[in-house]
Amino acid sequence: MPVINTNTAANSAVRFLNENAMRASSSVAKLSSGQRIVRASDDAAGLGVSTKLQSDINTLKQAGANASQASSLLQVADGGLARITDTLQRLKSLAAQSLSGTISDTERSYIDAEFQQLNEEIGEIIDRTTFSGNQLINQNLGAFFVGVNVTVTGTGTAATAGGDVIGIDLSDAAGVVGEISTTGTTGVANVLQSARAMIAIDTQLERVSSQRSTVGALISRFDTRGRNIATTVENTQAANSVIADVDIAKEQTEMVSANVRVQAAVAALSQANQRPQQLLRLLS
Repeated sequence: MPVINTNTAANSAVRFLNENAMRASSSVAKLSSGQRIVRASDDAAGLGVSTKLQSDINTLKQAGANASQASSLLQVADGGLARITDTLQRLKSLAAQSLSGTISDTERSYIDAEFQQLNEEIGEIIDRTTFSGNQLINQNLGAFFVGVNVTVTGTGTAATAGGDVIGIDLSDAAGVVGEISTTGTTGVANVLQSARAMIAIDTQLERVSSQRSTVGALISRFDTRGRNIATTVENTQAANSVIADVDIAKEQTEMVSANVRVQAAVAALSQANQRPQQLLRLLS
């Protein structure tokens, strides 16, 4: 029925124009952001899954950094222990030289002077082997979080954190590494002192070797965990990409189609707006 009070055709054209314009705007937002889910209404369920995956990705990246830092820390500790090993080997050579029957006590005093200086240097190496201001040798360095899962055992101040953590404890790996200490006096000023020093040095070498073995095993573990984390991050990012990333070719096609429909709706609205004017001609 021809009427001029209500332009139904124009109302329909406006509705389709708005809908198509919204589709075109949505496609532009997705293409410009590179994401398939720009608003929660785009895919509510997918957004929830993607958010969880992205959270795991961010956590794993930090866990990978933690593993790398732990490995670096242990490398520093191993360097200090290696220098202590070198020093101990030199001390043992001096003790062996002092035990020779071809030298006098006067010459042994010269050897003892070097022995005393190197022995003190062991303590200096232990004090100076630090990472971020924290001493490493003979210390419990705590736990490093290298995953996504965490647990809490116990309650109150007695509670402990666990889960994907690796602890580094160099405080009791077969005894405390330190300067040479023998029964009575320390040094190689005479044959008896030299013999005792030899025994003490062997004990210290065993302690250092034990700590270096612990450090080496931990470095290997952290490096392996770091590679595993990198693989997990890669796979998780791929899974998240399927949910969250926009298909450029498909969305470009959707945008072109929406723009064509917008143009068609604009043309139809223009025609619909002319109909009342055409009906008024009947009154002339």
